Amino acid sequence: MTYSLVWDLDSIFPGGSQSVQLEQRLTKLKDQSQEYHDLIEQWTPENDDQYQSLEQILALQGNISDGFSQCSSFINALASADTKDKKAKILSGDLFSLLPAIQLAETIFTKKLTEISEEKWQELIALPIFESIAFRLSEIRRDGMQLLSEQEENIINTLSLDGLNAWSSHYDTIVASISIPFEEGDQTTLLSAGQAFNRMMSDPNSDVREKLFVEWEKAWSDKAPLLADTLNHLDGFRLSDYKLHGVTDFLEKPLNYNRMQKETLDVMWDTIQKNKQPFIDFLTRKAQLFGKEKMDWQDQDAPIILGDLKEKNYSFDEAAAFILENFEKFSPAMATFAKGAFEKSWIEAEDRPDKRPGGYCTELPETKESRIFMTFGNSINEVATLAHELGHAFHSSVMWDLPALDREYAMNVAETASTFAELIVADATLKKAETPEEKINLLDTKMQNAIAMFMNIHSRFIFENNFYEARQKGLLSEDEITELMLEAQKESYQDSLGTYHPHFWASKLHFFIDDVPFYNFPYTFGYLFSMGIYAYANQQGSGFEDQYIALLRDTASMTSEDLAKKHLDVDLTKPDFWQAGIDQVIKDVNEFLELTEDYIK
Repeated sequence: MTYSLVWDLDSIFPGGSQSVQLEQRLTKLKDQSQEYHDLIEQWTPENDDQYQSLEQILALQGNISDGFSQCSSFINALASADTKDKKAKILSGDLFSLLPAIQLAETIFTKKLTEISEEKWQELIALPIFESIAFRLSEIRRDGMQLLSEQEENIINTLSLDGLNAWSSHYDTIVASISIPFEEGDQTTLLSAGQAFNRMMSDPNSDVREKLFVEWEKAWSDKAPLLADTLNHLDGFRLSDYKLHGVTDFLEKPLNYNRMQKETLDVMWDTIQKNKQPFIDFLTRKAQLFGKEKMDWQDQDAPIILGDLKEKNYSFDEAAAFILENFEKFSPAMATFAKGAFEKSWIEAEDRPDKRPGGYCTELPETKESRIFMTFGNSINEVATLAHELGHAFHSSVMWDLPALDREYAMNVAETASTFAELIVADATLKKAETPEEKINLLDTKMQNAIAMFMNIHSRFIFENNFYEARQKGLLSEDEITELMLEAQKESYQDSLGTYHPHFWASKLHFFIDDVPFYNFPYTFGYLFSMGIYAYANQQGSGFEDQYIALLRDTASMTSEDLAKKHLDVDLTKPDFWQAGIDQVIKDVNEFLELTEDYIK
């Protein structure tokens, strides 16, 4: 079967940036926002005996939420696939200019919810029409307790367009201007950030990786003054917003968003910190296989090629076939869904200039579809990335029939289905290994995810935590930010690397996202949470699929702790669950160390 490497966006809104249908949807969204505001203004909870008005408000709220996501996903897809699409940037501004009016209406609505007495509130959420969204309505009411006046909230939301949102958009503008020179023979090629990153981290030639890493660091260092301003003002705006709302702990919002207790976060990192040595041993052994004493930053994801082994390359079609075959073993529903995604051209995978770096999955709730963005490079790493993003898309698909409020799952559980899908592919490749050399290569590929979760992402969390601490006292220079990044990497990797990536803070989009701060710890949570689900799935066998889908459908309607208790019968505030997941990974480390022993003598 042959699949397209380029996604189909015309089936969403034909015409790309010039789409008439997109313009019409934006106009309709503006009209719906006005209707939403009017309904809320007229609503008096004490006179809404049967809550018919509330039901109408929530239905329109869902339509607006879905419409905004539909337009936002489409416009972002255009900008991701072509960083030179200037019209897409303008369209993004047009869309987000609608946000203050929507946010003002939501502020008024939320404040009215907080005015309902506790007794009446309990009666309301017990009604059949609201019972399924009671958890989310109660979250909204809780958050409403911190709101300022309607006028003050409107001012903040309006200013954020040229504040928080603008600084995040400014980062994209800077990244679009970056090109990395790469000399190969007599020819110099200018690579986009995405192309350079893929080759720098996965090229089998050590000299190529090192040469690209030097140019990569230089490119981000050259932009560091601009990026330091961007990060300072983006997070400064966020901290000012927190202060105005009486929020004194900068982790409160990300924890609430991820529906996690601080106790859960602390015990997760503490358990990981106590188990770092096996992963340091892994990195050191891998460095020795490359003929080095310590691991260099750019070598962490490099393939290990021993003896006559040649790393297996996958065409896009081969990757699709492999994923579908192995999804089928765990969940026919997953396989059927993924097959549809390939056949309908939902995936942008072509390796070409002017694409953004990285990969993501985005939702299109009005058409009940997803789109996946990546740059496919034929390695097993890209096969894993493809499976990962398909996991995200499958998660969304099993929730399309739920109310909009019950589809708003947080980032930490969002990473569950994606990492689960990745684990399926990783274990499948290991089972097919025919020689020790091939098994070493595949174990290394599988371990790259664990190293990212326990070491790299931990360093990102440490950095962001320390940056927020320092930013509360004033602006930081580019050198100070770079030093914080270097210190965080050394702390997380326990000073075990030969070289580090001081300007990682500049190159990582996640630090510059205006929507969700601390875009790091949810990945590690999702990874270990999915390890627990994967182990459970292997125990359950064919009866697992229905339980898995039931868990995914609950991800937006309860806390992380309650979700784990209900579906896995575990307590996330205790180290046992986290240790069990880490122990599974350490088994892979031990097997890797045993298999590679003879290659370093």
